[in-house]
Amino acid sequence: MAGFFQIPFQTITFVDRDHAVAPSLLISSAGAKLYSYAAETGERLASWPQDVAVDSSKAIGTEASSEGQGPPGKRRKVSEPSDQAAEGPTESQKVTWSNIPIVLASSNGQYVIALTAEDKCIRVFQLSPEGTFQQLSQRTMPKKPGSIILADNERSIVAADKFGDVYSLPLIASSEPYVPTQRPRAKNTEGPAATNLTVHTKRNLEALEQQKLYKNQNKQEPQKTALSFEHQLLLGHVSLLTDVAFVALPVDASSGQKRTYLLSADRDEHIRVSRGPPQTHIIENYCFGHTAFVSKLCIPHWAPEFLVSGGGDNFLLLWKWAEGRLLQKIPLVESDATIVVRGIWAATFGNSPEVSRVILVAIEGSSQLRCFGLESDGTMKSQAPVQLSGNVLDVAISEKDSTITVAVDSIREPQSTQEWRASPSSILLEAFHAKPNASCLEWEPAAETVVAKINTTGTSDIPATADQKQKKELNDMFYSLGNLRKSAGEYLFRARKLSESRKVALIQFILDAAKIPDGVLAVGNVFGPNSILEIVGGESGTTGTTPLVFNT
Repeated sequence: MAGFFQIPFQTITFVDRDHAVAPSLLISSAGAKLYSYAAETGERLASWPQDVAVDSSKAIGTEASSEGQGPPGKRRKVSEPSDQAAEGPTESQKVTWSNIPIVLASSNGQYVIALTAEDKCIRVFQLSPEGTFQQLSQRTMPKKPGSIILADNERSIVAADKFGDVYSLPLIASSEPYVPTQRPRAKNTEGPAATNLTVHTKRNLEALEQQKLYKNQNKQEPQKTALSFEHQLLLGHVSLLTDVAFVALPVDASSGQKRTYLLSADRDEHIRVSRGPPQTHIIENYCFGHTAFVSKLCIPHWAPEFLVSGGGDNFLLLWKWAEGRLLQKIPLVESDATIVVRGIWAATFGNSPEVSRVILVAIEGSSQLRCFGLESDGTMKSQAPVQLSGNVLDVAISEKDSTITVAVDSIREPQSTQEWRASPSSILLEAFHAKPNASCLEWEPAAETVVAKINTTGTSDIPATADQKQKKELNDMFYSLGNLRKSAGEYLFRARKLSESRKVALIQFILDAAKIPDGVLAVGNVFGPNSILEIVGGESGTTGTTPLVFNT
């Protein structure tokens, strides 16, 4: 194996702009860089950061090295910026991130929001008419966001992180310095009730000294550093958040008023429907039906009353989400294969009367883009998929031109997330034109000169001779959703002071949820002052048992 691979486009977004003012763009990220291309010609207009020569090996987290050299240096934790200035990296600085996993654009084509990975930084750029990036702000989040959307008429950024918190930030950061409100920590006047005068045995005296020492340590704990920019904590989950969606529905048919909602999905198979700001503390309902994590939510813009969700299950679910009502279960594969939904997109193609309203679905490690028609009666029907030359990574949609542009994996073999190609591929993008007809949607290659120009320009080089560690790091960068799947025995549940009847019901519920076969239960009891429930079970035919511990 020799030569160089090109870093695939991790994201791609179509930015529709008024041609009289500025040309439409394709915005993409590959490795540690952002790129803008003219949508009509494929010419590269700008890249960011442009003053920093980004080493392509940064994408795989190590210095480029030939065989025989020592192992790469230990990774260092990335420090947060000292301020939230709009300045990007200078030539004397190095980028502190290896990839940009999230990129989205405002509907007016003026702003681009990007997340740089390791530094957990949300960056807002203004797009010039020429397609160049001007960074307006950079805001470092406490935890890495897993999903970012625009809300409140695109005046706010909503970010959901891996610790289950959802924050709201203004799209345009204020020029005035932000002064966080520091809440003084309440003084804990409680102390050990016992004293040296009331305790006499050696063991009790040692315990008393430990209590005093623990109290003194707590007094010295510093307060957590507050975020140094305007923000609002909207809601929280007890699980890792995977996706959020913002939508508005009419309050009733007669009035023109609308009520906003915030939908959030997590690793624990939950889809929560909350009211929009400032009432996000009000939970309207839940959409229960998934048996594995939920990775993607999609609300069609032409039918906001519907929700399509997917994740670690081998099916999609179609909801009337405002009612929490499941409408349809759509299988994605014929067998019981384990899959992960990478992306769900909604689009309308064609003109009246032949208008096709479709849902596009990408499965991680698959070179097929699934296509479903969403009918007016609220049903989804499978249509012919789009076959690509490599695994689908992201999709950009131009409804005006009835065109989709697909970012494909040029490094790994199709249908694989680990095996690298024997020789480099030059195809980074493919484009297709949708042709609606009475029975189905047909796809034909489109914008061949545009994608050919982008593919020829390329991104950054990666040596084909990368070692196994480097390959694994790059594989994990592009294919990490599978890590959301729970391993056997990984279940947590909080129980506090349950009655005996509810303990029995809870144990049965947990066994059903964990899919433990009947008769495998070895121990089930409740003990301790906080009613810690411990269930020990195991799969049939295995030696020993797997503990399932549910702590308060």
